[in-house]
Amino acid sequence: MQTPKSRRQFLGEASCASMGSLSILSSILNLKLANQAAASGLNASDDCKTLVCVLMDGGCDTFNLLVRRDSSGYQTYAQSRSDMALGSGGQAGGGGARALINLNQVSNPNSNRYGIHPSCPEIAEMFNGTGAFSSIGRRLSFVSNVGTLVEPITAAQFNRPNNQVPVPNSLFSHIDQATQWQTSVPQGQTELTGWAGRMADLLHSRFNTEETAMSISLAGNNIFQVGQKTTQFAVTQDGALLPTGSPAGLNNITARKNFAIESLVSSTYNNMVQDALSTHTRSAIDAQAAFKEVFDNVDTSAIPNRLANILNQSRLGRELFAAARTIKARQELGLRRNTIFIRRGGWDHHGDLLGPHAELLSEFSSAISAYQQVLEIMGLSEEVVTYSASDFGRTLRSNGRGTDHAWGGNQMVWGAPIRAGRVLGQFPDLTLNSSDDIGLGGRMVPTTSTDKFFAEMASWFGVRNSDMPAVLPNLGNFSTEPDIGIIRS
Repeated sequence: MQTPKSRRQFLGEASCASMGSLSILSSILNLKLANQAAASGLNASDDCKTLVCVLMDGGCDTFNLLVRRDSSGYQTYAQSRSDMALGSGGQAGGGGARALINLNQVSNPNSNRYGIHPSCPEIAEMFNGTGAFSSIGRRLSFVSNVGTLVEPITAAQFNRPNNQVPVPNSLFSHIDQATQWQTSVPQGQTELTGWAGRMADLLHSRFNTEETAMSISLAGNNIFQVGQKTTQFAVTQDGALLPTGSPAGLNNITARKNFAIESLVSSTYNNMVQDALSTHTRSAIDAQAAFKEVFDNVDTSAIPNRLANILNQSRLGRELFAAARTIKARQELGLRRNTIFIRRGGWDHHGDLLGPHAELLSEFSSAISAYQQVLEIMGLSEEVVTYSASDFGRTLRSNGRGTDHAWGGNQMVWGAPIRAGRVLGQFPDLTLNSSDDIGLGGRMVPTTSTDKFFAEMASWFGVRNSDMPAVLPNLGNFSTEPDIGIIRS
């Protein structure tokens, strides 16, 4: 007779089973519901931190998100972007720089230097500390012209016929650049791992119970969270998608499918491979059920209906709400450190930029604002840093209908631990064929590497300086580059 498995054992088998592995399985999450805090060995006062990545999949045109609105800066932007410029008769309407929402920078004598897309009033509030954030304070900054780099390079070096400075593999390729944002090793790897996965390899045993893992994905399998010893535990916006069905409900095709799965995994097989696969699949299902039980028990009664309704309007919002609930459940999961991965696609606007881009930015702006407000209400704001990523920026020059693949772009980072209300890094000269442009329609060479961007968050997260090369192997190539200054001292 088979000995019943504990929930820890079920959850340990789930990650590998979901990837089709029949190898020896390590436990992932401790979801024991009775006496949860004692079982995990964690207290509410323990040092807990979560890093959340939101991937804007497809290559967001972030030079139409963050825009110079001072006279000379806007004039250069409008000339380079032509019919794609905001405020010049496009979807954002007329009015030039006045169409942009002002970003009031901290300690900047020229507070009108930057503006944000008119579809992002909530992001402006997070940056300025106004509106919904007037009693909370500033919570968001931009990191300008960041992108994948092997080592520092200028546009002049890039364009030399005999250029000897290494550049990322397959520049301007969606799949390669999205992967490189997750690995921060753009020259390629013999064994593909992500920088969050490499952090998990180092920090798991130091911060978490042995039965837990750091990587929780709301976007299925990804490279970001995979390490040498680490895989991600994939969940859904509802906590888990369970194959439950019953004979009474078999008039529904999904119920019939789920009932068939339950029947298959509940059987015993003479063939060892079949039986092992059935056992591991059963364990994966039970792991999801255990996670969902903890997830469903998270108290959200303090969250105003207004915020819940905003988050429930979009898939991104629902996944951000799920991320907040998962973070709230860290103590029950035995986690002091964890990462969460979220993906929102649809940013590849070759054929039509202005309208669809405005709609996506509106969704993104309202969702991340509501999510940050939920973290504040849950008492988690000091323990969470969230950042955006995207394959690459877009060309400044219009292709007649939209914009094409480029390189550097602007990203956001938000949360109470950051130095908010700032445009960090070096904003490029948007003049076509300037010293920041490698050509081909206005492609900005990044002036900040992903390594510098990630290193400050990794240090906040708990990675020691001596361990940083294992997480970000190229970081030493940027030792002479100035720090960005993301995290509050």
